[in-house]
Amino acid sequence: MIHMKTSFVFRARIALAFGFLLSLLLGCYPLIKKEVKGPEEAMTRVRFFFPSFEDDMDIQSLRLAITKNLDYLYRLDPGYIFFYGPEKVTCRRVRQTQEAFLDLISQTTDPRQVRTYIKKHFLVMKARGMEGGGSVLFTGYFEPTYEASLERNETFKYPIYRVPDDLVQIDLGLFRERFRGEKIVGRVEGHSVAPYYSRNEIDVERVLDNKNLEIAWLKDPVDVLFLQIQGSGRLLLPDGSTISVGYAASNGHPYRSVGRYMIEKGYIDREEISMQRIREFLRHHPWLVDEILSQNPSYVFFRRLESGPLGNINVPLTPGRSIALDAKLFPKGALAFITCQKPVVDSTGHITHWVPFSRFMLNQDTGGAIKGAGRADIFWGNGPYAELAAGHMKHEGELYFLIKKP
Repeated sequence: MIHMKTSFVFRARIALAFGFLLSLLLGCYPLIKKEVKGPEEAMTRVRFFFPSFEDDMDIQSLRLAITKNLDYLYRLDPGYIFFYGPEKVTCRRVRQTQEAFLDLISQTTDPRQVRTYIKKHFLVMKARGMEGGGSVLFTGYFEPTYEASLERNETFKYPIYRVPDDLVQIDLGLFRERFRGEKIVGRVEGHSVAPYYSRNEIDVERVLDNKNLEIAWLKDPVDVLFLQIQGSGRLLLPDGSTISVGYAASNGHPYRSVGRYMIEKGYIDREEISMQRIREFLRHHPWLVDEILSQNPSYVFFRRLESGPLGNINVPLTPGRSIALDAKLFPKGALAFITCQKPVVDSTGHITHWVPFSRFMLNQDTGGAIKGAGRADIFWGNGPYAELAAGHMKHEGELYFLIKKP
């Protein structure tokens, strides 16, 4: 017995030492997990074990996404600094990275050749992930289409609003250096600033009524919530025409998941949580709608768009190629590569199983719930598949970034 116990402890120590050595070889993560506090800690360089760089989508969509992305980069000063983990990278170098990558995929899409070229000419950085462990939780979002009206009536009576005139955004860094990068949203009330109205005050107490802020009216308050969560959408009007709306501002309150609240209250089992299941429950329990929706005090205001949905860098999102990340940790407009899982759907529109996939993406958006180095949100586009994928996706994967070597 003593020999067996000693042998077990010895094997455990060997395994621990090997794990530490492996983490050093990966150039990535210590065994002791820690919270990522700033962009310098959000990613680290990969030196040995590179991903496959296989891409499951059509190459034209990738070219389109990068071309749109370069529009953003060329609006910036060439000397503007992005943080790729500990690497300080100029905007000029980011442009050169994506232009070189465009040249590469115009010559070859063979994964082996692409991988060889990337290893030789690019630095590959990996997101530290959840608690610094390298694993990233991927969810999805999409561009929904909702029936709406430009006039209020008995069918369409739940408004979406433009940005109110009394909403102000205050840059705290202008007052104290230690608050640099921190902003708050509020409203001017006399000679002071107060927090802006919460969802309950707006939707239940109706504090914004009669201020001529309504863009359109929807059929269902749940539609309003989901449109706000997605950040953009198409509105189908009674005459058959459509308008596009997108994120303009928020009320500054923290985002809280109504799904988590419903699980805690026992309304829905954790295993079955999805947008579809939330909608089904609220449809059968209308007396709980105000209670449940008000658990998320965050509220989004919209603007009309001339084209499709725009991300936080003000370029159109590309379905399957645009990703939303924490803007405080990851560089906007970065060329990324992910590995995760996607759903397979049968002819009846139901998910049968999930399969691994990988592809190149662009960091072109952010979201209220996308916080930390271990969260990412894939923009799936619009349509039935996009809604299914976005509504059910909650899978772990890996996130990488590419930057041209100096």
